[in-house]
Amino acid sequence: MTGWQVRPERPEDFDAIRQVLVAAFGDDEVADGVDRIRASWTYRPATALVAVSGDEVVGCVMIDGCTLTGDAGERPAAMLTPLAVSPGHQRRGIGAALVRAALAGAEQAGEPLVVLEGSPKYYGSLGFRPARDHGIEMRLPDWAPPEAAQVYLLPAYDPADPTLRGTVGYPPVYG
Repeated sequence: MTGWQVRPERPEDFDAIRQVLVAAFGDDEVADGVDRIRASWTYRPATALVAVSGDEVVGCVMIDGCTLTGDAGERPAAMLTPLAVSPGHQRRGIGAALVRAALAGAEQAGEPLVVLEGSPKYYGSLGFRPARDHGIEMRLPDWAPPEAAQVYLLPAYDPADPTLRGTVGYPPVYG
């Protein structure tokens, strides 16, 4: 028994999710971004998940929307952001379980891939690969190494599809 379970987020979870995000990231910036995501076209409720222990929200993850623009035009794409686990519940497999559940939801929705910017070591252990190796570019913050741009290929991915290569475009909700 893990002592926690993963399920879709509910509106009554939003305050607790904010608390997890602030505790994990140390300020309101990411939590404010999640509020903006929920109010935009990028919000995908089916892949906005929480980990709960009893009645307490101890982690959260979202797969939301972005665009992928290349020689073949622009198309919507899926992006994993953010992932957070309360500091007192970290290193118990909650983050990995959230990511796996979110990826399963993206697969069920027929997504061909999921992009993210994050730790190559952590996300690499979950099956993410360098985005550049698959023709995908991301504009990263100055502090992020190029390897932070990553992609997870799902069963619907077709390497011959030219619309699955290009530059990730962040919606205005990301500021």
